[in-house]
Amino acid sequence: MADLAGVIGELWERRGELAPGDGDATAAVHEAIGLLDRGEARVAEVDAATGEVVVHQWLKQAILLLFSLSTIEAGEVGPFEYADKIPLKRNLAAAGVRVVPGASARWGSFLDRGVILMPSYVNIGARVGAGTMVDTWATVGSCAQIGADVHLSGGVGIGGVLEPAQAAPVIVEDDVMIGSRCMVTQGARVGRGSVLAEGAVLNPGIPVIDVATGEELSRGVIPPWCVAVQGSRRRQFPGGEFGLPCILVLKHLPEGERHDKARLNEILRQHGTGV
Repeated sequence: MADLAGVIGELWERRGELAPGDGDATAAVHEAIGLLDRGEARVAEVDAATGEVVVHQWLKQAILLLFSLSTIEAGEVGPFEYADKIPLKRNLAAAGVRVVPGASARWGSFLDRGVILMPSYVNIGARVGAGTMVDTWATVGSCAQIGADVHLSGGVGIGGVLEPAQAAPVIVEDDVMIGSRCMVTQGARVGRGSVLAEGAVLNPGIPVIDVATGEELSRGVIPPWCVAVQGSRRRQFPGGEFGLPCILVLKHLPEGERHDKARLNEILRQHGTGV
C-alpha cells in the first residue's frame, strides 16, 4: 500500500498534465479507489493513542484524480437514467447490505455488513460501519466516517470534506444516534455513544457547552456518551442582542450504556425536542 501511496503522490504532483485516457494513471487511481470500496483502506481514522483524527491524504488525492481522469457516461438503473463520472456500488446483497429502492451509494464508498440504506445517499470516500441505519433522505458526504451501530435519522445531513486533501472529514463514532434534520459538517465530530437531538447544527465554529457547569467543552466536537441538543447563546451587537447557535450537553451517560429509548425521549421532551 505504501508503494501505491507513493504513485498517487507522484501523480498528484503532476495532476495538471493528466487527462482522461491516461491508462497507467487511471489504473493506479482505480486500484486506490478499489481499496476504499472494499473497506481495505479508509480516508481517515481516530488514533486510539492520541484521540486525534489521522487523515490519509493520498486517498483523498486519488478521489480527486479520479474525477480528472474520468469522463461522463450514461447509465440506467431500472427506469432511472444517470450521467456521471463514477458508477454506483455493486454486489450489495453479497456484502450483506440492504439497500431500499431510492437509495444509492457511489463506487469508492464502503458499506460494512448489516448496513441498511433507506432512500438515501452515500458519496465516494465515505465509510459506514456495520449495523448502521442511514434513514430516509439522509446523506453521507464524501469521505465522512460513520461508525458501527449508528442511526442517522431521517433527513440528516453529514457533510462531505474532500478538499483540501489534508482537511479532516466528519467523524461519527460507534453507537451514536443523530436525530432528524441534524446537520453535521466541515469536519465536526460526534463521540462514541452520544445522542444529538433533532434539528441540531454542528460544525467547527459551534461551541459545545455543558449546561451543568456552563463550561465550553469544545468547538465542533461532542464528547463521548452524552445527550446534546441545539441551543443558543446571547451576544450583544450594535443593532441589538441576538442569539447565536451552540450545542448544549444536557446529560453525561455512563460509558457503555445503551440508549433506553423511553428514558432518552423523556430527557429530550423536557427540553422541547426529540430524536
